[in-house]
Amino acid sequence: MIETGLAGKVVIVTGAAAGIGKATARRFAQEGCKVASWDVTEAEPEAGGIFQKVDVSSATSVGVGLEKATHALGPVYALINNAGILRDAQLVKFKDGALTGAMDDDQFDAVLAVNLRGVFVATRAAAASMIQAGAGGVILNASSVVGLYGNFGQTNYVASKAGVIGMTRVWARELGKYRIRVNAVAPGIIDTDMMKSVPEKIRVGMNAHTPLGRMGQPEDIANAYLWLASDAASFVSGAVLSVDGGIVMGT
Repeated sequence: MIETGLAGKVVIVTGAAAGIGKATARRFAQEGCKVASWDVTEAEPEAGGIFQKVDVSSATSVGVGLEKATHALGPVYALINNAGILRDAQLVKFKDGALTGAMDDDQFDAVLAVNLRGVFVATRAAAASMIQAGAGGVILNASSVVGLYGNFGQTNYVASKAGVIGMTRVWARELGKYRIRVNAVAPGIIDTDMMKSVPEKIRVGMNAHTPLGRMGQPEDIANAYLWLASDAASFVSGAVLSVDGGIVMGT
């Protein structure tokens, strides 16, 4: 068994009320971490941890949440930027030469606010806290295979997840001197509530391109986060780890 070196460490997991976030909070708690679970939806905390209602797109909400988390649990060692939303639509949609639909500004802005700005806001606050504590740390960001390859009907989501990869690489360069490692995980098709909003024909098509022949489970991503946060990955920074069953994205 790999020794993670994480027992007793304080970990913040955003989007922790359900799906990948909940599985991640549970996995780190199982490893002996003190977990602060953040979400805009109420949820029960993991054993030995706390739940906080935090909106990652709000600097004020994040600041208050971080202050309370460190007061209750101690200095933060790892931040898992997992929170994310979908608002899918085609850029423009035509039928018989007439415009019948388009992605509107609200759909675009809502996804960028949570998936991209939220990662920026939470990381800015957590990184400052880690530097002040002087013990190093880990920041892990949720990207997606679509951030690497694109996907039909997801201009906003793809933009946010590609942006997360870019920020991850910048921060790995900027924060390395403080012994803070920054990496991203790019999940493929994961069996979560979020997937229920994806049209069935798209889900079937995406599954057909997964060589392992199944959807991933939230625990698959939680285990990837755990490894990247652990001492076993102590020389890994600026990386994007695809956890996708070998999927090849298509249209």
